[in-house]
Amino acid sequence: MNNDLFVKIVRWVVVIAIPFLLTVGTVRLLISWESPSYPEWEYGRIAPDQFGFTPEERLHYADATLAYLRRPESSAETIYLLEDLRLPGGDLPLYNEREIGHMVDVKDVADSFVTVFWVLFSIVVGGLIVLFLRPQTRRQGALALWHGGLLTVIIVIAVMVFIGVAWGVAFTLFHNLFFNSGTWTFYYSDSLIRLFPEQFWFDFGLLWTGTILVSGVILAVIGYLLKR
Repeated sequence: MNNDLFVKIVRWVVVIAIPFLLTVGTVRLLISWESPSYPEWEYGRIAPDQFGFTPEERLHYADATLAYLRRPESSAETIYLLEDLRLPGGDLPLYNEREIGHMVDVKDVADSFVTVFWVLFSIVVGGLIVLFLRPQTRRQGALALWHGGLLTVIIVIAVMVFIGVAWGVAFTLFHNLFFNSGTWTFYYSDSLIRLFPEQFWFDFGLLWTGTILVSGVILAVIGYLLKR
């Protein structure tokens, strides 16, 4: 393989990897958001729980659920954190068996994003090091950042438009991509829906894609300036 072809392959691998890196990285960033937590910020914007959680109870349970997702141990080792939660009054569990099963799946997916993030991070950073290491290929490194940022912006704008005009379809497609059909639907009276209603996820989706969009613009600008 000649050197020019190798450089082009590395560049395009970086370009393609950048949108995925920003996507999974932003998910983990939002999960790690603690002070104030995302639920604390969001609950001030959406309707209160119609089945009786006070704002304080709702925030307590939501933060406890996110704390479970942040733990580095596996779902099997940490699911007790959710199983031990009790509804106000202290007798009945907060989450039923179907909800617990879904939260096991959620943590498994969230944990897999950590592995995917570091693989993509290694690909992008390693590729950029290869491209920027030699003066004659530094322009290709700048192009990788520029095109990777532009590709991210294009994809995110398309996704945001899709979310805006067909939120229900987007929500269903996302869940069917990561979870088995029938394992992620619940009654409105179930705790998961009371704590994390549809509006919660709609706003989360906009925040998620908006953060990726801004990150893509920043990378594109940096790449463009370096290219010049």
